[in-house]
Amino acid sequence: MKRSLLIAVVLVLVAVAAAVAYQNAARERDYRTLLGRGDAALRDEQTFGAIEAYSGAIALRPDSMLAHLRRGETYQRRGELDEAARDFRSAAALDPTATRPLEALGDILYQLQRFERAAEAYARDLRLDDRSPSVSYKLALAHYRGGDLDEALVTLASTVRLNDHLPDATYLLGMCLREKHRTTEAMQAFETAVALAPALLAAREELADLYGSAGRHAEELEQLQALASLDREHVERRIALGLAQARAGHEELAVLTLGGALEGTPDQPAVYRALGQVWLDRAQVHDDRVYLNKALEALGRGASMADATSDLLTLYGRALLLDGQLDAAEHALQQASIRYPVDPAALIWYSTAAERQAHLEEARQALIEYSGLVDDDAEAVPHATRIAALSVKMNDPRTAVYWLERVATLAPDDVRVLADLADAQLRTGDRAAAQTTIARGLEKDPSSTALVALRQRAR
Repeated sequence: MKRSLLIAVVLVLVAVAAAVAYQNAARERDYRTLLGRGDAALRDEQTFGAIEAYSGAIALRPDSMLAHLRRGETYQRRGELDEAARDFRSAAALDPTATRPLEALGDILYQLQRFERAAEAYARDLRLDDRSPSVSYKLALAHYRGGDLDEALVTLASTVRLNDHLPDATYLLGMCLREKHRTTEAMQAFETAVALAPALLAAREELADLYGSAGRHAEELEQLQALASLDREHVERRIALGLAQARAGHEELAVLTLGGALEGTPDQPAVYRALGQVWLDRAQVHDDRVYLNKALEALGRGASMADATSDLLTLYGRALLLDGQLDAAEHALQQASIRYPVDPAALIWYSTAAERQAHLEEARQALIEYSGLVDDDAEAVPHATRIAALSVKMNDPRTAVYWLERVATLAPDDVRVLADLADAQLRTGDRAAAQTTIARGLEKDPSSTALVALRQRAR
């Protein structure tokens, strides 16, 4: 009896084990089928179907690092970055020795502009495998975008030791060094990047800018010429080259370069603007009427286009002023002052043109708008003084007092400003304030004839 019971128990256990094994095998088969279905859907760009398949695989095998990884990659392809990051974190937790989920997580966090957390993911990856120059570069880039230049430089040193033929790494090294004001080293890094990848436009742009700042105009022109040759689709390259040629004194060559650009793109206001600038600069340097006429022709054509920019209209207005066409100049500069985005210089030149036409209110308002538009005005004192002078001409001494008080704060030792302020205060009838201002001025310069005369008036 006991033996029969034992046999029965064994048979039951065998049956249960067989059933469990069968279920496990079936689950594993279904799991692999779902993974394969997800991969096939992904190859056909059926990302929704891929996510459904991978989710089914995860339901069968919640501990599958691979299923989480592939679903995360699918979410990433769909642009659902938070969901992708969640899956990559799960995959990294399920297999702490796997580097791929950590790199993928770092990429997602970088896309989300969470640069410090991206750096943490890349650093964890490198602790598992410190022989990957691509991950080392990504870590340096995350440090750079996060504002940690020192850590970026340290990491880039490791990157270059792993592989000194990575142009992106040497370009990033140049960017870090430039921001650290280590200009010579930055220049060398950009030169290396260009040598490794001659078509790396960003490195050539930085190199051209550094050469120009250093006064190495021949090398600057060489880089700009290369940029124009490599990137023929963008007329801005030829414009930059032409203007640099003009700055270097190669005016005829600049005209040829910009003329060639104009033939290829006759509907681009920027080309007319650049060509007009070259002619206008030549007209002013050589005091040549022929050059001025050429400037007016080029700028006039550009200004007549619907998409003419504020700075183009400003340049055209300047040329018209130089030619003595005051009405036309005022109109062009008024248009420049309201064309968004506004070139701040348009307001200064519009004020000049309006004042020459005795349109004092317009001239003053343009200067006031300029002071509100420009935060750090290097010419704040003369501009405010001019607003005050226009206000006096308009018989508005109270506004003159307001602006002269601002000037006196910016230039407290300027006796002429104090004299103008006292005069404006007298015009408003505020004799006491004027006397105080006069006393301040005479303390600084007892021999000032203007202040002495004002003191007599104030009495």
